[in-house]
Amino acid sequence: MTTDKKSKFGFWSIVLLGINGIIGTGIFLLPNKAYALIGSASMGVLFFDALLAVCIALCFAEVAGFFTRNGGPYLYAKHSLGSFVGFEVGVLKWLVVMIAWAVMAVGFATALGAAFPIFKGELMKDIIATVLIAGLTAINIAGVNATKILSNLITISKLVPLFAFIVLGIFFVNGSNFTPVFPNDTYQEGSFAAAALLLFFAYTGFEAIAVAAEDMENPKKNLPRAIIVTMIIVSVMYLLILGIAIGITGPDLANHAAPLQHAFGQILGPWGTYFVLAGTLLSMGGINMAEAFLGPRVATSLAEDGMLPSVLAKRTAWGTPWVASVVTAVISILLAWSGSFATLAAISAVSRFTQYLPTCIAVIVFRKKWADKERPFKIPFGITIPIIAIIISLWMLAQATEKQLIWGLGGIIVILPFYFLYLNKKKRGLIKETDVL
Repeated sequence: MTTDKKSKFGFWSIVLLGINGIIGTGIFLLPNKAYALIGSASMGVLFFDALLAVCIALCFAEVAGFFTRNGGPYLYAKHSLGSFVGFEVGVLKWLVVMIAWAVMAVGFATALGAAFPIFKGELMKDIIATVLIAGLTAINIAGVNATKILSNLITISKLVPLFAFIVLGIFFVNGSNFTPVFPNDTYQEGSFAAAALLLFFAYTGFEAIAVAAEDMENPKKNLPRAIIVTMIIVSVMYLLILGIAIGITGPDLANHAAPLQHAFGQILGPWGTYFVLAGTLLSMGGINMAEAFLGPRVATSLAEDGMLPSVLAKRTAWGTPWVASVVTAVISILLAWSGSFATLAAISAVSRFTQYLPTCIAVIVFRKKWADKERPFKIPFGITIPIIAIIISLWMLAQATEKQLIWGLGGIIVILPFYFLYLNKKKRGLIKETDVL
């Protein structure tokens, strides 16, 4: 299936797609946690995460060019590492989406509580996250899809307060706030790794650029350039935002749940706080809406392929996957209740590696397996970049806490029984292969 040239993404459309996919809740709510861990050296951690994200994104760019069917990491893993790994990666994609939704919902509640004391506290966090997830699920089941209508508004709502923060805030930076580099002028062992894992959440979403390679004009030329330009823009913005926030507030940055709101409030008073808050809530609200739409459809697609129970494929008369919507919402709510925004963000970052690592490995496998196949894009320097991505990813996972690993990777074991059900269906001829290369 081909896409008409007029309908394909041009270079700058790809860049905007990437920026929209990356910038979400992380940069609004994580600078305080990062500063508490490693001080102003958190700017170096951000740069480190950017390099890792670029390496992984380039891996996505290469392997995405082999496939014309949607599926992303599931297809890459299946054809490079076998059906079992493919199954695990495919089903885990649904779990990753649900974890991400829980993070977004808790992020919304955290930002709201930081601005209005009445909404503070663990109970209010749980109530707000529950109402948000349940409400958006009800809207989704009813068939009301406003995602496309609000897309531009959401993108602007993200960028306007961030650009305003950069343009105005840079004049209020106090250089003395950058010292000492580390909290209490002492580097704490393990703080770099903890901060890297936490802040990496701010970069997740970059994979959306590469997966859509077939819908782009001249992907061989435009895709790698767009990935690099997108990551440069986002990284420069992130570094400026974090640097300005530190430069305005200094060590006090670590004491506020919504650091950008606090920093802008230091400049413009209450007006600045509420300006950033409005952008934050609109951005997070839009992301939550997107997750409410995406999550159930991931589950339904997997159920239709025989990888999950068929009941999840049931739809309303108007086509909405209502069973998958309810199940997705319930699990997402339970996850939202399980921890704070920072905790869930780290868990979400860990869970993403179930999609990233197999994709990086797939590049190496396909270099031998499909050496003669045409590639819209090929990573330069042989397999050096995928190997770097794999090594750093494994190192970051090794630094994760036991809770982060259990919640982020525990699904690998939980979904194991479903694989045997899947195999049984295949043996009985109930599942047809639909992959298109």
